[in-house]
Amino acid sequence: MRRAAAALARRAAATARGSPARAPTAARALATAAPPAADAAELAKFRSYDWWDPSGPAAPLHALNPARVGFVREEVLRSAAVRGVAPPSPDEPPLARLRLLDVGCGGGILAEALARLGAAVTGIDAGEEGPAAGAAHAAHDPPLAARLDYRAGIAEAEAASHPGQYDAVVASEVIEHVPDPAAFVAALARAAAPGGAVILSTLARTPRSWAVAIAGAEYVARLLPPGTHDWGRFINPEELAALGDGAGLDLARLAGMAPVGQRARWVLTDDPSVNYIAAFVKRDEG
Repeated sequence: MRRAAAALARRAAATARGSPARAPTAARALATAAPPAADAAELAKFRSYDWWDPSGPAAPLHALNPARVGFVREEVLRSAAVRGVAPPSPDEPPLARLRLLDVGCGGGILAEALARLGAAVTGIDAGEEGPAAGAAHAAHDPPLAARLDYRAGIAEAEAASHPGQYDAVVASEVIEHVPDPAAFVAALARAAAPGGAVILSTLARTPRSWAVAIAGAEYVARLLPPGTHDWGRFINPEELAALGDGAGLDLARLAGMAPVGQRARWVLTDDPSVNYIAAFVKRDEG
């Protein structure tokens, strides 16, 4: 997975640094669009979500959470070790002493799992309902709630007020809903400390992703409300790598994510043609 990421990063860097005339049309459009920081129509899709109902509209997020949490844990610890961050003591959880930002946290499914690993997690979301649901859920476990800070907000504002303050920044299943992916990735990078990890998961814009994530998940299996995703907003791995490179991020690892078996347990794969997750490292250019 790391060799594939390295090859993809080289291709993406060549694209990002080349002349605009040679850049792929989709990547060029992603890099030049400049709409508002939050899309009201996209926010409305999640306003009535029951985030903590494992059989409700957030069920796919609950299902894939173990796979993405494992990936995030590994990459956060890897970047922290390279930066020379002191590891936790034997009696501390693995992410203790680390400060993480979860952008587009929704109701806190990922943020809470990372806090359970010991991290101090700030969860922000452009809508108010998600952070409120996350705080209400965590309130049942006061020690856990003490490691979580939920609030309404967007990446650009958080990066402006807390530049370089986070050991790692995570945005899972979010970038396909934002109106300006380039500005979004740049904000994630600004919020991360030099050498820190920036991790995104999203969907590729391929015929297979349309068949699986939209036709299959939304209209056949009804795992998601119809209209949850707009296939045209999906971002291919090479496009995301190019956006990361332009924001001062080096792609370190790329993995697909897919359900397997009758219980649809999600695992990491070598195929990023539908769901995938990518870890970047912020370049220390100081």
